[in-house]
Amino acid sequence: MIRCDKDGDLWTVTIDRPEKAGALTREMLTKLANIAEAAQDTKALILTGVGPVFSAGADLEAAKAGLATDPVWERLSDAIARLPGLTIAALNGTVAGGAFGMVLACDLRIAVPRANFFYPVMKLGFLPQPSDPPRLTALVGPARAKMILMAGQKVSATDACDWGLVDQICDPDQLIPQARAFSGDVLAAMPTHAAAIKAMIPAGGAANGN
Repeated sequence: MIRCDKDGDLWTVTIDRPEKAGALTREMLTKLANIAEAAQDTKALILTGVGPVFSAGADLEAAKAGLATDPVWERLSDAIARLPGLTIAALNGTVAGGAFGMVLACDLRIAVPRANFFYPVMKLGFLPQPSDPPRLTALVGPARAKMILMAGQKVSATDACDWGLVDQICDPDQLIPQARAFSGDVLAAMPTHAAAIKAMIPAGGAANGN
């Protein structure tokens, strides 16, 4: 259900569970975290999914068994955030709940027009993972972060792009080619050069105050 395709220094990691809307089990999250931790010398990593939904977050039965508050979510997002190369979330569809963590930890986010974004922790009675609110706030500002996390708003791909949550909207057939194109300069550079530039840029960007 988790695939990792390696093309030299470019790794493409795919959540392949379309029949369950990309819902994540602990085993899947652990595998994603293991891949991210093993990719520390990789120049670029693309994270994507299959079907109309990137990920609906925690698998329902697994969430009932405690997955919603498992530290594996933070382990995964931390591993992605620590990667010295370029990380791109190529979002084939909707992102919901805990799946936000790995997406927010990426350097760039591109999405298809049908994608929606929502994080219903208030409704479900959970707290978001600790690193998610500051990363979300850095991208969209405090008020819009509260709209998502507290007011339970579902954000369209268009609004997500306007807010800074998504960097570009792509046709579905151009999603992975565009992600690969964004990786081109990094793949051609020395890894130390890419890592040095990335280290000079504040993670998540500056909050816009909206």
